[in-house]
Amino acid sequence: MDVQTIRNPVECVIDELREAARGVGDAGRSLGRTSTHLFSGSLAVSRIETSDLREVLARGFDDFMAYRTDILFLLAIYPLASLVIGAAALHHAFIPMLFPIVSGSVILGPFVGVFLYELSRRREINLERHHADTHSWANALTVTRRRNFGAIMLLGFMLVLMYLIWLGTAFWIYRVTHGPQAIESVGLFVQDLFLTQAGWWLIGAGLAVGFLFAVLALMMTVVSFPLLVDRDVGLGTAVQTSFRAVRANPVPIVAWGLVVAGSLVLAAIPLLIGLAIVMPVLCHASWHLYRKLVPHQHEAH
Repeated sequence: MDVQTIRNPVECVIDELREAARGVGDAGRSLGRTSTHLFSGSLAVSRIETSDLREVLARGFDDFMAYRTDILFLLAIYPLASLVIGAAALHHAFIPMLFPIVSGSVILGPFVGVFLYELSRRREINLERHHADTHSWANALTVTRRRNFGAIMLLGFMLVLMYLIWLGTAFWIYRVTHGPQAIESVGLFVQDLFLTQAGWWLIGAGLAVGFLFAVLALMMTVVSFPLLVDRDVGLGTAVQTSFRAVRANPVPIVAWGLVVAGSLVLAAIPLLIGLAIVMPVLCHASWHLYRKLVPHQHEAH
């Protein structure tokens, strides 16, 4: 018979510190392994049809309903949105950066979705084996124990760097088109944006450059993050496979990019409310898109 004891707070803290130290050690070893494991064997890439995207989205929505990950996004999105809007309200010079900050979520989305890929992966395995799935959010944290977690973090750092470069570029475009003039209010900025030639140049140049950043991020990550979560492959191989998947399926991938961009824009219109549903659904769907693009060997067709 097991004897249960109540540990004192000091013991609890010590155990937590040991777990944290073990996690840091595992992460360090994973990063060290990444540097010596950049490339592995080439993987087969499948061709898909644009019609397959409906199935991908349906499966993503199914995973979303199973885990209700919208609550996690609500807890993350609205505090961040409040900080950004508050900063713009207090400092009008921050207003031109609102759109670049929000639109940059397209760049960071694949990295943020890593934890949801893990949920979809675990649910898929449980369904295949007819095992019960606890549908616990805590299962998402198991991704930190994956052998490729160091590679995942390194690729995520690359996306964060790309996001910062995008913000710097967007600010530079604004200064080139408008100069150092002060912004008196949100209303005047919006009026200037849509009713002046400088505003039109800002919109055109911003959308064109932002499109290039989004395309590069999509090509790099359409399968790389879920591939690193799913299999023991090198970081270089994961990114290379992502580019190969895009090259083999240009039309479906373009369609997927339009679905992602259009969904995020529509979801952001009503005070960002829809993002709490759209973002997790797209993240779960991205896992199923990867499974179609890079099937396991016994599933290849």
